[in-house]
Amino acid sequence: MIIAEVCVNVAANSVRQNFTYRVPERLKYLSAGWRVVVPFGAKTFDGFVMSVQEVDDATTFDFELKDIAEAIDEEPWFTSEMMSAARWLSEFYLCPLSIAMGLFMPGRRGKRISARFERVLTLAKDFDEQTFVRAPARLRLLKLIAEVGELRLSGQKVSASMVKALVEAGYVKIEQRRITRDSYAKIKTVPRKFDLTAEQVTAIETVEELLTARKFQGFLLHGVTGSGKTQVYIELAKITRRLGRRVIILVPEIALTGQIVASFKAYFDGVAVIHSRLSVEERSETFHRIRGGEVGIVIGARSALFTPIENVGLIVVDEEQDSSYKQDTTAPRYHACVVAEEFAKFHGAAIVFGSATPSVENFYRATRGELILLKMPRRVLNNPLPVVECVDMRGELKSGNREVLSRALVELLKKTLAEGRQAIILLNRRGWSTVVMCRACGAVVRCADCGMPMTYHADGKLRCHRCEVEAEPPTVCPACGSRHIKFLGTGTEKLERALKGSLPSARVLRMDRDSTGGKFGHQKILDAFAAHEADILFGTQMVAKGHDINGVTAVGILNADSALSFANFRAAENCFTLITQAAGRAGRADLPGKVIVQAYNVEAAAIRFGCEQSYEKFFANELPQRKEAFFPPFCRLVKLIFMHKDEAKAKDFAKKIRAAFRAEVSKEIFGPIPAAIANLRGVYRFVLLIKTVDLPSVRNFLLAHGLPMHDDLIIDIDPLTTD
Repeated sequence: MIIAEVCVNVAANSVRQNFTYRVPERLKYLSAGWRVVVPFGAKTFDGFVMSVQEVDDATTFDFELKDIAEAIDEEPWFTSEMMSAARWLSEFYLCPLSIAMGLFMPGRRGKRISARFERVLTLAKDFDEQTFVRAPARLRLLKLIAEVGELRLSGQKVSASMVKALVEAGYVKIEQRRITRDSYAKIKTVPRKFDLTAEQVTAIETVEELLTARKFQGFLLHGVTGSGKTQVYIELAKITRRLGRRVIILVPEIALTGQIVASFKAYFDGVAVIHSRLSVEERSETFHRIRGGEVGIVIGARSALFTPIENVGLIVVDEEQDSSYKQDTTAPRYHACVVAEEFAKFHGAAIVFGSATPSVENFYRATRGELILLKMPRRVLNNPLPVVECVDMRGELKSGNREVLSRALVELLKKTLAEGRQAIILLNRRGWSTVVMCRACGAVVRCADCGMPMTYHADGKLRCHRCEVEAEPPTVCPACGSRHIKFLGTGTEKLERALKGSLPSARVLRMDRDSTGGKFGHQKILDAFAAHEADILFGTQMVAKGHDINGVTAVGILNADSALSFANFRAAENCFTLITQAAGRAGRADLPGKVIVQAYNVEAAAIRFGCEQSYEKFFANELPQRKEAFFPPFCRLVKLIFMHKDEAKAKDFAKKIRAAFRAEVSKEIFGPIPAAIANLRGVYRFVLLIKTVDLPSVRNFLLAHGLPMHDDLIIDIDPLTTD
C-alpha cells in the first residue's frame, strides 16, 4: 500500500499538520510536489503531496484512511527547492504551510494550472508531386510544410479532413506543443557601447570572485543615481550565465520592469518577466518556460522569487530600500529582501542589494562586515549630480503665492521648456483633494469600511485608496449637519490643472495608480515621455524611481516634508530617500540638471541632507537616534494586531499577552494601542509592538502560547510601520 503525507489547503490558521492519505493504484505515479484533490471532513480540498512511502498492507491507523481523489496538474508542480523554501517561510513567518506554498502558484490555489497547447504539422516522409496531381490542395499543404519546416494549425485555413487523410497516409505528423506566450517578446534593444568606470570594474571583480567560488555572500552596491548600477547587474549576470547558473533580478515596482527588461534583452536571450499584472495563463506559461530550462534570467517584482527556477547563482535586489518589497496585506507578511537572502543561502548564490539610498539596516550591516560594501560615488562619464534648491513654502505664502507651484519652480519649468528639455514633477498624493472636511465641526469624511479619510477626485467621486470604496461627496456634514464642506489639500488631478494654468502650452502626462491601468499602463506612459511626446511627467512616487530618460533636466518635488508628519521611526529615512531618488532623475545624460524641492519644514535634517544628496551625512545623523530609541538596525520588530468585534475583548487579550511576554521573555513590548486603522468593518484592532535582538525566542513564545493558531490575530515580522 502506498500512502502520502498531504498538506491540505484549508484557509484556517488552526490547521497546521499534514494528513495521511492512501494513494490509489491509478495514481501510483504520484510523488512529492504534486497537487492533488483530497476529501477533508465533509468537503474536498486541494492539497500538496509532501512525501510518499510504501507500507505493509496490514498496517493499521488510528483514523479512517481515505484515498486521494485525483491529481490536479499534468506533472509535479513543486521542486524540492520550492518545498524547502515554503517550509522555511512557514516556520519563519509563523503561517500555515499551505499558505506559504500558495506563494509558488501562478494563480488561485485549487485551480488546475495547464498552459494552452497548439497542434503543429511536420512532414513524416518525402512525397512525390505526381501522387497528388488530382489533389492540388493537399500538394499545396505539403509544399508549405516542406518550405517552413513546421506549420502551426492555429490561424490556418486547412480542413480537418485533409489533415486527417495526410496523417493516415503517413505523410504528415501532428504534434501537440505548449503555447508559451511572452508579453515582453517585442522588446528589442541593442547593447550600449561605453567603457566601464573604475568603480564598476572593481564592483564586478569583487563579486565575480565569490560567484566563481559558488558560495553564499551578500553585497551592498551603494551607487549614486546615474552611476551605472544596472550595467553592473548585467555584467554579473553574464558571468553567472557563463558559469552555467541562473539569475533572479528583483525590482520594486511594475513601472520599472520594462526599462530593466529592455536593458537585459540587449544582452541575453531567455529572459522571463513575472509580476502581478500578467494574467494567470501568462504567469503559468512563464513558469513552464522556467521549469523547462528555456529561461536563464527571471526579472520581476517580489513574486519573481517564487518561480520553479533552479541552480540560481545570482540574486539582485534593485532599489532594496523600497517599501514595495514588503508584503503586508495578507499572510505570509514577508519581506522580499529577507526571503531573497535566505533563498541565496539555499542555492549557494551571491546576492547584491543595490541602491543610491540604502536602507539604514543594510548600510549598518555593511559597516559591520555582514555585507560587502561596493561603492560607486560618481555618475558615469563623470557627469555631475543635479543642483538642488530648497524653497520654503512658508515664505511663498507670506509673499501672497497660494498656488501649488512655487515661483522658482514655475520659472525653472518655463526655462526648461524653452530649451526643448523635459521635466518630472513628484507629488506624493493621488486624486483632486486630499480630504473633505466640515469647516463647522472639523469632521473629515472617512471610509465606512476602514475609517481612513476618503479622497476627492475630479470626476466628482470620493474614493478610499485602501479599500477602493467609492462614494458621493456629502452636501451636508454627516456629523453636525452643516453645509460648510471644504476640500483641502492637493492631489495629482489638481496639480495637473495648476500646471496647465501656469504653462498652457506644455504637454503633460500624469502617472499614478489611477492613470496606469492594464498590463503595460506604466510602460506606455514612460515610452511616450521618453519619445518626447510630452514635456512634463508628473505623478506620485512611481515617477521618482529608477527612470533613466536623457531629456529630463528639471525635477520638482512638492510637499517634500509631508512624510515627516507620520508617526513612524522610518519617517526621516523615507523623506530623505524620496528627495534623493526623485532628484536623481535630472541631468542623467550630458546635460546639467536642476531640482526644486518645496517644503515647509526646511530645517529638518532629512530635507537638508536630501538636498545635499549626501547619504553618509544622513546616516551619521540618523543612526544615533535609532540607537537611543532602540529601533532597527539595533533590534528586530514584531507587530501583533489583536482583532475582535468586542473592543474590550480585543484589548484584554492584548494585555494578557503583554503580561506573559514581560514575565517570560523581556520588557521590550509596548501597547496595546489602537491600530492605525482602529476599526475595520466593525472589527476593533489593537497593536502590541515587540523589540528584540533574539527573534527565535520571540517566535518560540508565540508558538508556546498558540498565537499563530488564532484567526483573530495578525503576526507581522519586520513590519514597516509600528501602529
